[in-house]
This record gives sequence, C-alpha cells and structure tokens, in this order.
Amino acid sequence: MREAIFLRQNEERWRQYERQPPSGPDELAARFVALTDDLAFAQTFYPDSPTTQYLNVLTSKLHQALYKNKPERTGRFRQFWAQELPLVVARHHGTLLATLLLFLLFTSLGALSAAYDDTFVRVVLGDGYVNQTLANIAKGDPMAIYKSQDETPMFLFITVNNIRVALMTFAAGIAAGLGTVFLLFQNGVMLGSFQYFFYQKGVLLPSVLTIWIHGTLEISAIVLAGGAGLVMARGFLFPGTFSRAAAFRQSARDGLKIAIGLVPIFIVAGFLEGFVTRHTEMPMALSLLIIGTSAAFIIGYFVVYPRLMQRRANAL
Repeated sequence: MREAIFLRQNEERWRQYERQPPSGPDELAARFVALTDDLAFAQTFYPDSPTTQYLNVLTSKLHQALYKNKPERTGRFRQFWAQELPLVVARHHGTLLATLLLFLLFTSLGALSAAYDDTFVRVVLGDGYVNQTLANIAKGDPMAIYKSQDETPMFLFITVNNIRVALMTFAAGIAAGLGTVFLLFQNGVMLGSFQYFFYQKGVLLPSVLTIWIHGTLEISAIVLAGGAGLVMARGFLFPGTFSRAAAFRQSARDGLKIAIGLVPIFIVAGFLEGFVTRHTEMPMALSLLIIGTSAAFIIGYFVVYPRLMQRRANAL
C-alpha cells in the first residue's frame, strides 16, 4: 500500500485520537492496540517516514496514559481477559487454525493406526489401562475408571498435570516449533487411538458422552497451548522486516499471554473430570448440555469474541 493511501485511510482517525479524549479505559486500550498495529505497519513499509515518527509519538502518549494508573490491579486483570487476550488471539487466528488442523491430522493418524494394528492402543495407552477398561466394559460400565480415585485428589492431580503439559507444549515452541509439534503429535495420536478403541468395542457413544464432559475444555486448551508455542516459533522463523530478536520477543509475549489465559480453563476441566465425569449414569441430556456449553464457550471466547474486538478496535 502506498503511503499516501495509508495516510488517507487513517489520518482522520489519528487526528480524532488527538482531539477527542477516550470515553473510558476500554476505549483507551482499544485505541492503543489500533495504533500499535498502525505503527507496526508503518515501521515495516515506511521506516524512515514522518508518518512513522508521528505514530511513534502518538502511540507513546497513549501508552503513558494507559499505564499511569498501575495500582488499579482489578482493572488490569479485567482488561487482560476482556481485551488484551482476545486481541492477541485475533492477531494469531491463522496460526491457531493451522494448529487445530495439524492436531486433527495427528488424531486421524492415531485412529487409523489403531484400526490397522490391534496392539497399537496398548503401546499408546499401556496394558494396565487397556486391561482395566476391558474389565469395566465387561461389567457394563466402560467409564468406571473415572471413579477409581477420590474427587479432590483427582481434581488437583489432573489440574496440575494438565497445566504442566500445556506450559511444556508452549515452551517447546522455542525449538523452532518442533517440540510443540511433537507434543501435539503425541496427544493427537493418543486421542485418536483412545476413541477408536471404544468404537471398536461398541461403546463409542458412552465414551463420548462421558469423556468429553471434561475433554471439550481440556483438549481445546491443549490445542491452544500448541498454538501458543507455534506463535512463539513463528516470530523466530519468520521475523519479516523486524530483527529476529525483536520479532521473537514479541511473538513470545503473545504466546505466553495465550498460555496463561488457558490456566482457568484447565482448572474448570480438572474440576469436571474430578467431580462430574465420574457420574457415568447421568442423563444424556445433561451430558450434552455440559459438552455443548463448553464448546460454545471455546468457540465464543476464542473465535467469535476476538473477531468482534478486532473489528471494534479497527473501527476506532
């Protein structure tokens, strides 16, 4: 885009930012995000232009106004979940979508491997788990393994373990994304072979209605953690016009924000697995309600809401 066109499209909005104070902290944050995007574009295509210098000064002023009230911790906390995280997610929707497609591919490979090799499930899940599940199927309660521990210890163990796995999946992105891809491969193959095992034994529906009570949030969060790792790797591999170090620092910050944003989701998923999933006798309607609510939250917060926030920020 020529600089003259870039100016014509955005100059009036920038002048409005100078003339008219924001109506509140939410609008101030949205203006700052929009200006940051404009500045990044200008630095990329017109690095020595007066336009870039002007945007740098204007962005600095908004930055000072945005962070001068540091003691307002609750406002900062709310801003992170309501604005900052959704805007980061929107900025990296392409990478997150690619991560999801990659995970689905690995899941399909797991199911296909289990279909062609009867011993594959035992290699992936272990003999102990498979033998116990086969015994539970014979007893008429395929998902009884979720009742094998007390609620609270199970909740705490699962939550801590899932957060650990998610942070490892994110951090592994530092190895040019290869570590993250490997961990996504492990989890995808395990999920695919796991579900095919229940399909093969004729209890796919009971397994879906039980496992995905917590799995909808848990698996979605693992995929998003993988996406956070690949976001970090992308900055290192494809720095664009920025220095590799600068691009990596920015992408690492964005990836870390996504990873941190997943912690509450893992806590809720752990609670569901520890206290709710064990009730395998619950009505189908209730199970579908929990699964549907979880899926609606993931789609709403990580797909729909970020796009709305991005459009609102661009319109200011």
